[in-house]
Amino acid sequence: MKVLYFAWLRSKIGVAQEEVAPPAEVRDVGSLVDWLKARSPKHAEALANTAVVKVAVNQEYVPYDHPLSANDEVALFPPVTGG
Repeated sequence: MKVLYFAWLRSKIGVAQEEVAPPAEVRDVGSLVDWLKARSPKHAEALANTAVVKVAVNQEYVPYDHPLSANDEVALFPPVTGG
């Protein structure tokens, strides 16, 4: 599974993307985010407030209960504002 990080999430975690192989119990976006938080202190800090972390799976916005599969691309980013 490919995980992409955007804006300040990328800055806090220190990478723009990573390939991950979460355990079988990670079946939806929420459990993936929880699993990512446990990967490092940087992940934990960046993903601490999930209320401000938006998610897209395969380039479509999804809720945290959206199911995942091994070949998905998951993008994590803060809210986007226009100007």
